[in-house]
Amino acid sequence: MPTGPAQGGIDPARIAAFRAREAERYRDRRPKSAAAFGNGLPGYLGGVPMHWMLDWPTPFPIMVEKASGATILDLDGNRLADFCLGDTGSMFGHSPPPVARAMRRQAARGLTYMLPSQDAAAVGRLLLDTFGMARWQIATTASDANRFALRVARAVTGRSKILVFNGCYHGAVEETFVRLAGGQPANKKGLAGEFRDLTRDTKVVEFNDPAALEAALAPGDVACVITEPVLTNCCMVLPEPGFHDALRRLTRQTGTLLLIDETHTVSTARGGYTRRHGLQPDIFVLGKPVAGGVPASVWGLSGDIAARYEAYVAAKESGYSGIGTTLSASPLQFATMRATLEEVMTDANYAHMETLADRLQQGLSAAIQRAGLPWHVARVGARVEFICAPGPLGNGTQAYAAHAGDLEAAIHVGLVNRGVLIAPFHNMMLISPATTRGQVDRLVRAFGAICAELAA
Repeated sequence: MPTGPAQGGIDPARIAAFRAREAERYRDRRPKSAAAFGNGLPGYLGGVPMHWMLDWPTPFPIMVEKASGATILDLDGNRLADFCLGDTGSMFGHSPPPVARAMRRQAARGLTYMLPSQDAAAVGRLLLDTFGMARWQIATTASDANRFALRVARAVTGRSKILVFNGCYHGAVEETFVRLAGGQPANKKGLAGEFRDLTRDTKVVEFNDPAALEAALAPGDVACVITEPVLTNCCMVLPEPGFHDALRRLTRQTGTLLLIDETHTVSTARGGYTRRHGLQPDIFVLGKPVAGGVPASVWGLSGDIAARYEAYVAAKESGYSGIGTTLSASPLQFATMRATLEEVMTDANYAHMETLADRLQQGLSAAIQRAGLPWHVARVGARVEFICAPGPLGNGTQAYAAHAGDLEAAIHVGLVNRGVLIAPFHNMMLISPATTRGQVDRLVRAFGAICAELAA
């Protein structure tokens, strides 16, 4: 049996034994999925369409037959309460009815034609009303939107460097793959084919550290700080009181633009964390759920930055800007974004999500306390996370240290066997408008039973 230091206060041998039992239960309940997946799906590199499908801690991936609302049905007829929701891509539930209707309607009108439509006009007004930025552009992923927005930031400032916070996540934007290792900037581990020292053009400091931020911005060479309002992809780190005020003040003092990436924190409210807490970014990015599950993203500029960029474009030589992809701003994206913004991303739905997220947070916290475990629960709106370490966490270094990979994997498989699915990469759980109180209570009971067994 494995030996070594405890994870989250649990002996590694106990974790391994629990995971082995749960893996066997998983296999027994999924003979059709096992046969369909085999040693991997034929024709795909690594046996899967995207490599992260192998990151699920289950013995083999769940083969989905159907997803609806907040429920997934697998090939073997197992029904799962889905709290992963496509890692935010389906944050409003699988195929919300208004989005499904919009897709069917647009399918009869054409899927892409590089020209605007009446839905495009409506979405422009809805983006202004919902998020407040003055000028908008459409992309297909948040990674694309962040790349394009950083080009704008560099163009209008004439500066090359950006700054990120340790533990951040901004999709597949190469220059954001930087972290602090032993207090020193370094490329993140595991990057495929990366031959550059990314720290030459990217500065990295700890979240919630205004003094370090001030020192990094002082030379006046940073075009843009790109950040999530809450660190969400490496054990959740909430902003300490006054941090966002200091961030905005210091960026303005040094002529540095501020990009807020709300791709995960849009769980907070209609208009995201930015609207709820009165943040004032120069650039705003939102991907994943903005079109109800259809690949789409948006990026917006303040009036001042839009004017500066338009002046830059008027003065620069003609040619390809490096911004835009052919399938972005398609009529399908506009139809589904319109349905999402008008009929799905509503105050009433967010109120439902907030109420159940609070219930989930309280239930998980109570289970942890009953088991006597040194863990905690963090939440931003409808996004909840249990963390197998004491909290709250203050920065990315603490967040990296709080990961308990073997323990988390064991819990995830145990939850699946009890009819609950959460995100595979960390311990994130989302509440959707389709999520029921019964599903939340089922998750709480399953989590409580697992905690009790592990801590016995």
